[in-house]
Amino acid sequence: MQGRLSAWLVKHGLIHRSLGFDYQGIETLQIKPEDWHSIAVILYVYGYNYLRSQCAYDVAPGGLLASVYHLTRIEYGVDQPEEVCIKVFAPRRNPRIPSVFWVWKSVDFQERESYDMLGIFYATHPRLKRILMPESWVGWPLRKDYIAPNFYEIQDAH
Repeated sequence: MQGRLSAWLVKHGLIHRSLGFDYQGIETLQIKPEDWHSIAVILYVYGYNYLRSQCAYDVAPGGLLASVYHLTRIEYGVDQPEEVCIKVFAPRRNPRIPSVFWVWKSVDFQERESYDMLGIFYATHPRLKRILMPESWVGWPLRKDYIAPNFYEIQDAH
């Protein structure tokens, strides 16, 4: 079933894939990484002026990584704001997604956390560096194929 925003994107020739609706009835769309920045700008101009959250997850061991954006269209005098969920999938070997920092500044720390935990590189992000783990940390702790170092062996070596 195609939602309101998906129909609008189709009408304007913007490539995407409808993933249906979540359990709250929020429309979910998939956007290709190479199309994400331009569609993000269009969504902002269309009225999705609030980025509620951004997160990322590992779809499956050895599979794709996903960056998820929850956008809200806030308008004066509207009791029920319109919401949409955008999913951008990236290959595990070279997970590059354009940053939307210059569209929604509130994504700053959230994209950095996704980079730190999953290794998704957000191109054009002005300060993309680790935010939770030490700069010297090797690997991406939330990837399903991540092998955590054995801290007991590290401590015994000292």
